[in-house]
Amino acid sequence: GAPHGKKQLTMYFRSLAVAVALCASSANAFTVTPGSRGLAGAVNTRAPAVPALRMADVADATEAAADPTVMRPPIDMPWESISDQLKSTFGYSDEEVAAYESAVDGDKSVLLQIYNAMTEARAFENACNQQYMQGKIRGFMHLDNGQESIPALVDYAIKNGDKKYSYYREHTHAIASGVDPGAVMAELFMKEGGTCKGAGGSMHIFDKETYFQGGWALVSEQLPYAGGAAKSIQLDRHLGISDDEKIEKQNVAPPADDDRLSVVFIGEGGSQNGRMAELLNAAAKDNLPLLIIVIDNGRAINTFTQDIAKNSNVYQQGKHYGVPGLLVDGLNAADVAKGGKAVIDHIRSGKGPAVLQVHTYRFNGHSPADPEHERGRKEEKAWARAAQDPIKAFEDKYIGNGVFSEDELKDARKQILAKVKEAVKFADGSPMPPVELAKELEYPDAPDTDYNKKVAPEWADEVNARTISSEQMETVNAHIADLRAKADAGEVSIGDAINLAIHEEMLRDPTTTIHAEDLQAGSSYDIPKLTQQTYGQIRAADEIIDEGHFIGKALGEGMNGYRPIIELMNTNFGIYGMAEISSAGNTYATTGGQFDMPMTIIGAGGTAPNQALGAEHSQPFHAYVMGIPGLKICTAASPDAAYGITKSMIRDNGPCFLFAPVKMMKEAKGKLDLDKCAPLNKCALLHEASQSSVDAGQAVTVLTYLHGVKEAQVSIEPIQEEGFDIDLIELRSLKPLDMETIGKSLARTNKLVILDESTKSGGVGATISAQVSEELFDLLDAPVKRLCMDDAPVPYASSMEKAVVKRGEDLVQGVFDLCLGAY
Repeated sequence: GAPHGKKQLTMYFRSLAVAVALCASSANAFTVTPGSRGLAGAVNTRAPAVPALRMADVADATEAAADPTVMRPPIDMPWESISDQLKSTFGYSDEEVAAYESAVDGDKSVLLQIYNAMTEARAFENACNQQYMQGKIRGFMHLDNGQESIPALVDYAIKNGDKKYSYYREHTHAIASGVDPGAVMAELFMKEGGTCKGAGGSMHIFDKETYFQGGWALVSEQLPYAGGAAKSIQLDRHLGISDDEKIEKQNVAPPADDDRLSVVFIGEGGSQNGRMAELLNAAAKDNLPLLIIVIDNGRAINTFTQDIAKNSNVYQQGKHYGVPGLLVDGLNAADVAKGGKAVIDHIRSGKGPAVLQVHTYRFNGHSPADPEHERGRKEEKAWARAAQDPIKAFEDKYIGNGVFSEDELKDARKQILAKVKEAVKFADGSPMPPVELAKELEYPDAPDTDYNKKVAPEWADEVNARTISSEQMETVNAHIADLRAKADAGEVSIGDAINLAIHEEMLRDPTTTIHAEDLQAGSSYDIPKLTQQTYGQIRAADEIIDEGHFIGKALGEGMNGYRPIIELMNTNFGIYGMAEISSAGNTYATTGGQFDMPMTIIGAGGTAPNQALGAEHSQPFHAYVMGIPGLKICTAASPDAAYGITKSMIRDNGPCFLFAPVKMMKEAKGKLDLDKCAPLNKCALLHEASQSSVDAGQAVTVLTYLHGVKEAQVSIEPIQEEGFDIDLIELRSLKPLDMETIGKSLARTNKLVILDESTKSGGVGATISAQVSEELFDLLDAPVKRLCMDDAPVPYASSMEKAVVKRGEDLVQGVFDLCLGAY
């Protein structure tokens, strides 16, 4: 993790003599037996040669070291091998392959572009290392030294309008994508002039103008996001809309030659994650314009990847799905550019997704603080710096064949170093962000937003007319009319109310999409009923049975101008998507407010008495997600609440989660306040205690939600029969919590019972009780009474379930206890 030099890029070579000596003395520490196979099954038992040195500042090292046979040998891949792959796997002709070769090797300006991109990447990362050691960069930082052929490819072949998704080692990818180096450095310095105003840091570089969309810290999470971004390109083309200068949707079709793609970067270690298979499946099924760049440095963090992965040939993973792949040698940046451009053009031509695997070596540890105790890591790093440096290999080749003189490349390095120096200067001079910014970045839309005032796209009718047939429109309008008639008659269910809200909003705003399992069949409660039949598979997508995958794809759509809805057949299945839900909540803040994150997650869940669904279907997932920042979390125990909240959530510019009661989805019936959006930050007073009970001190405030609402409603009569009464408040907004309504009730009753559909430890009731005690303590005449689920898993048998799940009879006793002082 130490800097290669002090001020000049070329000085990093001064450590070469030491590195070579280390290789010679430590060879046995990372040798393999003859016949061991490296990547792509290549056998290499020979010692790789250390090329001659050409940089003027390199310390004398006239004697070649005794080169070891490394754990992971170089693949030494000639252009002919790449050419053969392009012809056999991608169907290119000899002439077409030759054209890609000459476009790079025959154009000195392109070669200089590649060299400059590599040099800037190296210089920037070296500067980061220096600033980290000086304490100006804090937290985790992951450097890209040794892998510069990849940002060189990005600079050469990826366009501004392409969507880019990287992982936590993304500085060089961002800069190669056109993000200002000063803004990147300032972000690392936690300054307001950073790409994300200092909110993101080293692992979270985002830039809306260049469509650089992360910087994601959880390994492999970026894969489905990039899939969603690729889907957004297809949505643009299907709907005939595009981004305007402010990167907002406009009623202008993409150009006829629109060849945008989504590119995602991932290491070969991260590629072993199951998200990779899911993405390959989705990309192949939908023919997504998606490039997967596998950065194969042989290390999963620092562990030798082949110690934990049976097959590191990630470029071959797509064969099962019909997704072609290409392997290139990262030591040769020109070959990476030639082969990579051919793969990219394959995707741009509409032939679907592809994988590009770049065999490379990372010169630095996982992070500067990395102990690097893993087998062979230190020795490999020293050897790779000496023998596998793509910048040095470029200089050796193109100075040696006379394309460049040493002075030409020296002048290029000088200009790059000056640019990096200015980036550091800008970061130094940028102010720290104000403390108030943290809370301002919590939600894109304020909690008290009136969603009835949100304006629909003025071009909605035009888009609907060209994408929904007259027969489809007639069918959906008849369906909507039927549901509205049921609503007027008080006969609409919770599931139908949500379905009605979804159709109204999808017609109101054609950028609204929906994802679900069993979607075309209406799922379990008719929430997505008739959506695919009306809006097509592109807007209403049936998904594989992994909520994390399609929540992730929805996140990618949301970052690119769409309003995805995710229906969870049961909210507990969202456990599969915790990483994606967490990132959805963080995205607006982490990006410094650049990217809204409209996303509505809806599902049936909770735990009713006598539910008989067992532990896995009876978990309080609403409590699990309460701690995720940036989420608005609501519940609805009636059709009217479900309808109004759904409409508001779809219009909100941030991630929202609506929980509905699983055992009341079809049972509860009622009227709807049609065409009205409900607030996302308010409770609802369902029953008010009589003034006489208040005056007598026999009234209690009851807070509950989901199935607790029904349990409380049927308990009112027996409570009143004993001379007591309750203010029954439905917690329609769990987060943010409506303390104003709660406070008004407690000012009358001075006693509080929480009938809670979550566990004693870490539950919703625990959070509310703590907040009431902190903010409204003077209004309490007795301790808060929590009637919550026991911490034990919910049993299937009703005889045991009574010990875990609270119900109406428990509420009646709890009210009696508070009023009679039995606590």
